[in-house]
Amino acid sequence: MASSMKNLQLIILALLIYSFSSNHYVIITTIFAYVPKENIALDCGSPDDQTTEDGRIWIRDHDKDSRYSLIEVEGQSKSNIFIASSQYDSVDRVPYMTARVSRFQFTYSFRVTPGPKFIRLHFYSTRYHDQDDFDPSKAFFTVKAGPFTLLSNFSAFLTAEFLDQRAFMREFCLNVEENIEKLDIVFLPSSSPLSENHVNSSYVFVNGIEIVSMPTTLYYTPPTGKLTPPLLGNLGRSFGDYSNRALQMVHRLNVGGSGISPMNDTGMYRQWTSDFKYFISEGFVSCNTSRKPKYSTIPNYTAPDDVYRTAITMGNNATKNTLRNVTWRLPVDSRFFYLVRLHFCEFDESLTKAGDRIFRIYIDNYTADNAFSVMDWSGGNMIPVYRDFVVSIVDEPYLFVDLHTREMDSTYADAILNGLEVFKISNYDRNLAGPNPSLLASPGSDQTLNPTTNKSKSNKTLPAIALGSGVAGFLVLLSMVCCVVLLRLRKTKRRPSSYKRKSSKSTRGSSRRLPEQLCQRFSFSEIKSATNNFEQALEIGRGGFGNVYRGHIDDEFPEVAIKRLSKGSSRQGEREFEAEIKMLSQLRHVHLVSLIGYCDEGSEMILVYDYMANGTLRDHLYGTNNDPLSWKQRLEICVGAARGLHYLHSEVKDTIIHRDVKTTNILLDDKWVAKVADFGLSREGRGDSGAVSTVVRGTFGYLDPEYAQSRQLTDKSDVYSFGVVLFEVLCARKPVDVKLEEEQRNLAQWARRCVREGKIQDIIDPFLMGKISPECFKNFVQVAEKCVRDHRNRRPTMRDVAEKLEFALELQEKADAAKQAISPDGVYVYPDLSFHLVDDHHDHGHGYDVLGLHGGTYFSTTVGSDSVESSLRSVDTESGKIRDVFSDASNSKSRV
Repeated sequence: MASSMKNLQLIILALLIYSFSSNHYVIITTIFAYVPKENIALDCGSPDDQTTEDGRIWIRDHDKDSRYSLIEVEGQSKSNIFIASSQYDSVDRVPYMTARVSRFQFTYSFRVTPGPKFIRLHFYSTRYHDQDDFDPSKAFFTVKAGPFTLLSNFSAFLTAEFLDQRAFMREFCLNVEENIEKLDIVFLPSSSPLSENHVNSSYVFVNGIEIVSMPTTLYYTPPTGKLTPPLLGNLGRSFGDYSNRALQMVHRLNVGGSGISPMNDTGMYRQWTSDFKYFISEGFVSCNTSRKPKYSTIPNYTAPDDVYRTAITMGNNATKNTLRNVTWRLPVDSRFFYLVRLHFCEFDESLTKAGDRIFRIYIDNYTADNAFSVMDWSGGNMIPVYRDFVVSIVDEPYLFVDLHTREMDSTYADAILNGLEVFKISNYDRNLAGPNPSLLASPGSDQTLNPTTNKSKSNKTLPAIALGSGVAGFLVLLSMVCCVVLLRLRKTKRRPSSYKRKSSKSTRGSSRRLPEQLCQRFSFSEIKSATNNFEQALEIGRGGFGNVYRGHIDDEFPEVAIKRLSKGSSRQGEREFEAEIKMLSQLRHVHLVSLIGYCDEGSEMILVYDYMANGTLRDHLYGTNNDPLSWKQRLEICVGAARGLHYLHSEVKDTIIHRDVKTTNILLDDKWVAKVADFGLSREGRGDSGAVSTVVRGTFGYLDPEYAQSRQLTDKSDVYSFGVVLFEVLCARKPVDVKLEEEQRNLAQWARRCVREGKIQDIIDPFLMGKISPECFKNFVQVAEKCVRDHRNRRPTMRDVAEKLEFALELQEKADAAKQAISPDGVYVYPDLSFHLVDDHHDHGHGYDVLGLHGGTYFSTTVGSDSVESSLRSVDTESGKIRDVFSDASNSKSRV
């Protein structure tokens, strides 16, 4: 029997090989999950119907077709039908080898039924039939569909250059209202200076148009019983009904698998691409199955089966999984809302219940779901499900999707994703248009970007440029090359693993060796322009390092923080300047502040960072007019900072010890995400937590007493400092306060004493009374107390700290949910707090005399001053002096 089956397989294989080698094609009729009412594929400019290799029919561009009509403005020249003079190897013949082209407005009017539709526009940026008058780089135009603007001043040439592909498609969705029997798509060239022939030098073209119906509940109307998607960052508020908005498909990804062609979609001809180039994590697992999905929760037309048969998971190493995220970075246009759809299907047969794989979902740093279980949502194994969320992208050029384990509740520390779709949502003015990737050749520009008319062997090969003869030809060639090079450089995205040098200005005598290849260098004139010549009104911080200014460099960096080193700074300040650049230019983490660049020109030493809109953590704890942070906000900030420090200690090639962890060095962006900052005192440590001999540097009140005594630095020194931060967050007071009684002046020592005596609840921030769940409080105090123990071998690692804080946050969230159920009006308060230390390490000493190193008193006694930093100077045992460190800022308005 086995032999017969094997022979049958060989016969079938031979017949297939023969059929293809003889140029025969086996036509297999596909039964789609959905059959659209309208299925129009128009091959613009084609005189005949065309059939693609996959069997789809594209209808001819003819003025007597009953499904559509072409409308042109009376009294203006008619549009032209052109044939492309060349075909790149990567470009399909249909619909890209013909086009409708015009310097004037024209409209395709399609007869349609009411309901949601796909609109797909196809463009091939090339020369058509040797038409020298229609330079591809001169095509700038607007496209409107019904009341919506889909594209505005759009350049197919610049887009093709940016995408590295000559032909591409743009997909949109919109709802055709009741009693509307036609859908008009208007093509309008942008205005530009007249040519020598007194005609508009800009023009519009299109190669193909698709109009395809979709099910009502696919993207617009939620299925019965389902709510509209939540708007992330708005306290559980939903985005509301968006059926009167248009959508633009920005990304449609088959996660963990290869691309899926339109003919292999579920009947709506959607193109699914691989997620490979957007997936920025390493060491994760792509997996697949051959099992058939069971569609009991969502319709079978939602996505192709192959989307749910492939996935990315984190793998079997639970220890590593708890310390990292699975991350996708997706380019988007800023200043729009985005609909994000995540597709899931649990196909691992060993997972049988909802608690087997639970994980967190973050979208653009917002918590989309803090405890998501695919099985819980779908109801079983191999049952597909999806989740929709809406997020606002204000200034960033990317949208991030992150998955992270939730090991406390999950059998396995793992996460999974099968598919991902992202749609831009039209603004209230019914606009979807974003900017071109580059405007080097916008209408009216003297620059010309000219592709070839010769056939290329690769869509990534830049075309040669056809030129005339003589000197004029040479100058045109030179300008073309310069423009193309500039365009290529502009394609570098913001915030890659390294930045390219922007300015080639001389440092005029600077002897510092700085990483130009890793960090963007700005000229001093650019910095002066960004700060209006260091205008005082833009000053947002002041300290020992110098002044901090809020600035605007260009559209790529619309808002930045600029630190300027004071003139005449010491050599130590220069070393810290160099250290910060070299350190931060190589580090990228969501909880580390991002260094954009620097200026090192003459005597100027300037750092440029992302602007942190909410300032420092200390700005929101005490000595401020800001509203106090809620307890949950404080927990989330502590968790983020702990993750950033853990990354420095354990997830980089060489361990990095920060050495100056404090609340002024934990910054908060506009979404309250914590970012560890100021790396001027940082240095490399040993990965095995071994000690490094070094001079003592740090800030009083946060300084590890064992390090201060022994000069032996380890990552546990950061743990001690972070413990002080935790007590500072809990108690909302300075780490050292000379106005208090002597036993209370040092927060770490006083808090430990209160813990030992069972009265820590007496010194917490009064604002927090009745707002902390007792279980969360116990866990938080326990980890804080362990961090500030005198001996480093009694302290936890930052990984342990991060995990315990995450657990404390989960306890608080569960308690808050239960409280809400008991008292929806919010009147309920938590019972009185208490904590009694369990003596497990006998580490109850009163601590080292950190304030009296080497018998000298380095502690400032300016009691009458309100300056927070008067008692928080940094110590440098190499010079034997007290100083304001480069990384410090006495004015807590500092935004970095």
